[in-house]
Amino acid sequence: MKAIIKKFLPAFVLDYYHFLWALISAIVFGFPSKKIKVIGVTGTNGKTTTIELASAILKEAGYKVALLSSSKTEIDNKQEENKLRMTMPGRGAVQRFLSQAARAGCDYAMIEVTSEGIAQFRHLFIDFAAAVLTNLSPEHIEAHGSFENYRAAKEKLFKSVKGIHILNLDDANVNFFLRYEAKEKYGYRLCPGKNEKADLNFIIEGEKIEISPSGIKFFVKETEFSLSLLGKFNVYNALSAISIALSQGIELEACKRGLEKIKSVPGRMEVIAEKPFYIFIDYAFTPNALSQVYETIKKSWQPKKMICVLGSCGGSRDKWKRPVLGELAASYCDKVIVTNEDPYDEDPAEIINQVAAGAERKTLEQGKITGVVVMKIFERREAIRKAFFEAEAGDAVVITGKGSEPSICLAHGKQIPWDEKKVAKEELEKILRK
Repeated sequence: MKAIIKKFLPAFVLDYYHFLWALISAIVFGFPSKKIKVIGVTGTNGKTTTIELASAILKEAGYKVALLSSSKTEIDNKQEENKLRMTMPGRGAVQRFLSQAARAGCDYAMIEVTSEGIAQFRHLFIDFAAAVLTNLSPEHIEAHGSFENYRAAKEKLFKSVKGIHILNLDDANVNFFLRYEAKEKYGYRLCPGKNEKADLNFIIEGEKIEISPSGIKFFVKETEFSLSLLGKFNVYNALSAISIALSQGIELEACKRGLEKIKSVPGRMEVIAEKPFYIFIDYAFTPNALSQVYETIKKSWQPKKMICVLGSCGGSRDKWKRPVLGELAASYCDKVIVTNEDPYDEDPAEIINQVAAGAERKTLEQGKITGVVVMKIFERREAIRKAFFEAEAGDAVVITGKGSEPSICLAHGKQIPWDEKKVAKEELEKILRK
């Protein structure tokens, strides 16, 4: 019904509807963002991890923190799963969250800000103290019409926030965001000299970087950071969080203490087992995120074989990337098992076929004599079980697409409970008992 209404109503009517909802919600809850410092984090990847890391630093510095992410809601250390399956919820949910955070005496509220949320004016009537850009790569193309429109939606956050801007200077699209005025601008980077002439108040640079299976190490000025998180992309996430902290007057030593307490971020590059083979779980569902996960495992662990369980991309959205994800998997993995993810109202078998077609096409292009093995297994648990049966000592099984999400979304709004980590451990235990 919602899709039909959207199809026939003029765009300006829908815009007015979303604007009105944002205004009414802010009025009903008494404009709570005026009572708490709100930090909005946007970007294609890394939003949840950045919020988790920044929150850990703020807590270490003695502040009470609330956060709203794709995985959970947290207010002063009281957590609930995000069961709405919306990264940035609407219809008063954001304003209600800010109101609850303010009433709980929180000093900061951290929110993931999505392009769809911005397009529907969910960011309006929130007084953001700071806006953060993690990175930008093609995503939600069908919803916005083009990558340029997607980027323009993200830009609106920075156009509206006049306080602090925090930007990834190594991102190819950063110049589009640097042009907006702000009271203070912070840039972070790994590449020396990148955007050296940009109008910035502060530049935070990660130096002497070491990536290993045990974690990441890097320096910011004279302070060494040794984190349990995995992959180069988490260096960027850490620098983003450090930049947030520095913008709030927090010292680097407090940043170090806060970050080094974090062992992992649920569903993000988690190592579930190391024996008899490695098992990784990651939320990655965009081409950029998926390639970084595969690249990190290939370089750091150097497995004999990579067996990849590929979540087959959510239904009714971003159909363009389905074969792209398949191609990526075939480029890195020795065996690709394409399975169900969140089909919503689409035929899940058709989605799986589209992803598998990309993997099969890439296999043919590579022209290998043995070739990459591509399998299609509808039931996700069965796909995980099959991957474990195929794995041997020294191999890596990489399961992507769900991370810490608590359910699988089916047609007509139906959801079935799902815990990727639990399922993986159960299936591994069955194999170990044999």
